Amino acid sequence: MEKACIDINELINVFSNNEGAVYQSDRLNCFYVDFGGKFARYNCLSLQKLRKVIEEIDIEALLLNTQKADFELVTFNGCEHIYLLSALEIIALKDLFEGTFTMLNLNHLISDCLYRLVY
Repeated sequence: MEKACIDINELINVFSNNEGAVYQSDRLNCFYVDFGGKFARYNCLSLQKLRKVIEEIDIEALLLNTQKADFELVTFNGCEHIYLLSALEIIALKDLFEGTFTMLNLNHLISDCLYRLVY
């Protein structure tokens, strides 16, 4: 498992909820998603792609469709990780990514403001 190969103290917790967490590694220039018993590494572009795939899942349609199980197989081109998620897990992952990207945008805004004050 990749989690054993990295020093957890070097990771910055970007955002976490009751179901998982997203960490940032400045040294390796990547993100780690700890969700559903899986600890997966993503670069910035892959994390954005995964977020888009998760956001496009229609939870209401998934729950109302009686012909299909309430699970969704989540992956995208160029990704080595696959998630099999229930409707509740999809909601939790959506929440996790919403918080993560809010924190990343907030960090960017704060950096911009500080940069403008200095220069």
